[in-house]
Amino acid sequence: MFLSNNLNLYKMKFTQILAALSLLIISLLLSCEEDEYSIPVLPSGLQNDCIKRSIGPNVTGLDIEFAYAMAIKPEEGRITSASVEASIPGAMGTYLENKSYHTDGSGMDVGIEIGDSSSTSGNTTTVTFTKDTSAATLRYFYIIPEEARGQNVSFAFTATASNNEKISYEMGPYEISNIDYKLDLVVRDSAACYISIQDMQVYDLESALQNPEKIDLIYLFKPVDTISFNHAIVSPTSEEQYLSGVMVPTGAANQSKIIKAWNIRDQHLARLQYGEYIDDLDLMELNFEGSPDFAINVREEGGLWVETHDGQYRAFVFINSADNSAEEIVLSIKRLKVN
Repeated sequence: MFLSNNLNLYKMKFTQILAALSLLIISLLLSCEEDEYSIPVLPSGLQNDCIKRSIGPNVTGLDIEFAYAMAIKPEEGRITSASVEASIPGAMGTYLENKSYHTDGSGMDVGIEIGDSSSTSGNTTTVTFTKDTSAATLRYFYIIPEEARGQNVSFAFTATASNNEKISYEMGPYEISNIDYKLDLVVRDSAACYISIQDMQVYDLESALQNPEKIDLIYLFKPVDTISFNHAIVSPTSEEQYLSGVMVPTGAANQSKIIKAWNIRDQHLARLQYGEYIDDLDLMELNFEGSPDFAINVREEGGLWVETHDGQYRAFVFINSADNSAEEIVLSIKRLKVN
C-alpha cells in the first residue's frame, strides 16, 4: 500500500513537471519567433549619410574614398545635385562619381548613371543630376595633394532637391601622412644596383659615380653553397664578405642601418590581399640601435626597415618579387623624413 501510494505520488509529480516543461518550451519558441519584416519608412524631407571607404594612412598622391548617400520621398521632390567641398583642394584626378551604386543579389556593385560627369571649381566638386532620382549613393575620390602633407583635411557633402531643400554631412578631419612612397623599382645585380633612400631612386654605376653621397644601399645576388646568401641588400661600407665582386663608387660612404622584416605586407606597396599598413608612427618608433648594415637572403614578400647614415630618413623597403635567374628584385619603398 505504501509503495502504491508513493508510485501514484511520483506519477503526479512527473506529470506536473512535464506540463511545466511543455509550457516553458512553448514560451521559448514563441519568444524566438522573428517579428515580421517591414520595409523602413523614409522620414519626410531630404536625408543623407556618408561613410569613409578607404582605410590605412592617408598618403600624398593616393586617394581617400567616400560613399555619399541621399534620399527624398518621390512625392516630395527629386535630387538635383550633389557636391563635396574639401578644406584643401584635391589634386588632379579628384572626382565625384556620376553613378549611383547598389549591391545586387550576388554581392556585386552595380552602378547606374544618374547625371553628368563631375566638375570641380576651387575646393568644390559637383554632380548635376539628369535622371529623375529620389535616392542615390555616389562615390567620391579625393586625391591627396602635396599641399595637404602633414595637415588635416575635412569634407562637407551636400545634396540639393527640386523643392529647394538642401542638406549637408560633415566628414573629418583626417590627418595626412608625411610619408613618401615609390613603387616597383627594378634592381639588377652588377647593373642598376645602387639604391638611394633619400631620393627613392635606383642608379646604375655611371650615375652612382656622379652621386656617391646619395647611395644608401647596394643590391647583389650571390649564390653561396655554405650559407643562404642569394639576394642581398647591403650598405656601401659593409664588410668585404658582403660586397665581394661589387663595384663601390668612390665616395660612397653611407652606413645605413638595416633590420629584416617578415610577414609585413604593406597594402600600399604590396597591393596584395593583406590589410596591413605602415604609417608615420611605425617608422618613428623603430629602434635601430645595434642594427647591422647588411641583409642577406632577402625574399619575395619580405621587407627591410632602413635608417640612413645621417639619421635623416627612415624607410620600409618591400620586396615585390625576387628572380634568381635574372639576378634581380623589384622593390617598393615607403620613406619618412625624421630629421
